[in-house]
Amino acid sequence: MLHLTRLREARRWTKVELARRARIHPAELGKIESGRLRPYPHQLEKLARALHVATTDASRLLERVAEQPDVT
Repeated sequence: MLHLTRLREARRWTKVELARRARIHPAELGKIESGRLRPYPHQLEKLARALHVATTDASRLLERVAEQPDVT
């Protein structure tokens, strides 16, 4: 799972919601989260701003993080 996905899910946003807030196409966000598309720097900055992450840390959004078990 990407750090990007974890931040989005922590906010309980859908991909469509994050894409709307970042002003990128939802299909592109889906491809970014699945690893099929490497975002352009300006797209990464838009995602960082939408998620309230410092744009200097935007590249961290693409880091892989361990998935946490669903505890309910």
